[in-house]
Amino acid sequence: MAAAPAATGAPAITAPSSSFLSSSSLSLKASKTSQLRPAGRMSVTVRCVSSPPAVDTSYKTSVSRNANMAKLQAGYLFPEIARRRAAHLLKYPDAKIISLGIGDTTEPIPDVITNAMAERSHALSTIDGYSGYGAEQGEKKLRAAIAATYYADLGIEDSDIFVSDGAKCDISRLQVLFGSNVTIAVQDPSYPAYVDSSVIMGQTGLYQQDVQKYGNIEYMRCNPENGFFPDLSTVPRTDIIFFCSPNNPTGAAASREQLTQLVKFAKDNGSIIVYDSAYAMYISDDSPKSIFEIPGAKEVGLCVPVAIETASFSKYSGFTGVRLGWTVVPKELLFSDGHPVAKDFNRIVCTCFNGASNISQAGGLACLSPEGLKAMHDVVGFYKENTEIIVDTFTSLGFNVYGAKNAPYVWVHFPGRNSWDVFAEILEKANIVTTPGSGFGPGGEGFVRVSAFGHRDNIIEAARRLKQLYK
Repeated sequence: MAAAPAATGAPAITAPSSSFLSSSSLSLKASKTSQLRPAGRMSVTVRCVSSPPAVDTSYKTSVSRNANMAKLQAGYLFPEIARRRAAHLLKYPDAKIISLGIGDTTEPIPDVITNAMAERSHALSTIDGYSGYGAEQGEKKLRAAIAATYYADLGIEDSDIFVSDGAKCDISRLQVLFGSNVTIAVQDPSYPAYVDSSVIMGQTGLYQQDVQKYGNIEYMRCNPENGFFPDLSTVPRTDIIFFCSPNNPTGAAASREQLTQLVKFAKDNGSIIVYDSAYAMYISDDSPKSIFEIPGAKEVGLCVPVAIETASFSKYSGFTGVRLGWTVVPKELLFSDGHPVAKDFNRIVCTCFNGASNISQAGGLACLSPEGLKAMHDVVGFYKENTEIIVDTFTSLGFNVYGAKNAPYVWVHFPGRNSWDVFAEILEKANIVTTPGSGFGPGGEGFVRVSAFGHRDNIIEAARRLKQLYK
């Protein structure tokens, strides 16, 4: 018996053509159902139809994508780590993760500093205390305090200092200053912002998968065999040399002799050193805390200046969220045409930046008071104690460990292993986030960076888990 026709207006139930129900089986089922159906009930026809192919209806502009952005490999390192951490939590929602990956501070900002920011913040609600836009280069009192605290007797004046919202931001502003036609050298491994900003600016060639490097960048290998300082005799000339000491990620601090070699190398080649001193306060031996301690970095007598220095309050006073740093550009530093580098950087800053927050700058000024300096040293001391715990843990397990003495990072060697595999192993089996060494360059393969930024209880618990994992 044939199925009764559908009533007028009755809905048709559709299914994709790949449905396991054949037309004959549907007819059979419909026929049997109609025999059992009470009189007067509506019949329904089931039709199998093909779904039309998906049509891309998104609107596209006629603007071409920046080809340099397309060169970048995957995401920026630390957001990628955050993505994998989130994926781990989806898989194990009850996992108690300890984050020793991204170098973010964890301890509260000292009261002497927050009180000054609170006072400045409240003053903004008064007629006498309100202020709007400030000097793009930063408040003169703060620049003078930075010069007196960190560059006394080094020939740096407050007019050489540009206060900013952090060293990372200034690295990108410096790249805009240099433009797309310069060549660069970086330590390998090194903080990824140097390379990524160079790619974005168009200074590099394509990424070469076989060697895990970008074309037109000179990667200066720094490893245990060379004391984490490059063999400069093998390094070709470049316009710009990015150099971080103490280094992120290896934690190695360059000696006075090594930095003297670097300054001479830059002078002989007519290069400019961009010196990242974000971790200088962690130095506990006689390693220089500033590149300007080296004759020739800043004009001394007949020496030619060759350096710019970036720095930050982030890792000293917990300003990773407050945002405050500075860059030193000596007025004597000149481009090849004789034009002062500082004048062009000032133009970049005035164009791209409205100046650091006045509240942040009040905090920075408090940091450099006698009480603030003591408080910052206490904070740094706390993280250095964490570093000792991490070093002792890996050393007791038989690993070769580097850095740590002059930095809040421990550089752990896993010979013959892929860095991301080690990262995944520690996350999966110990619920600890680290940072894979290869994320800092090909020279970091086989290492992981472990950050000492963490509450003491978490550091102790992480040590326990690591001992259980690798015992």
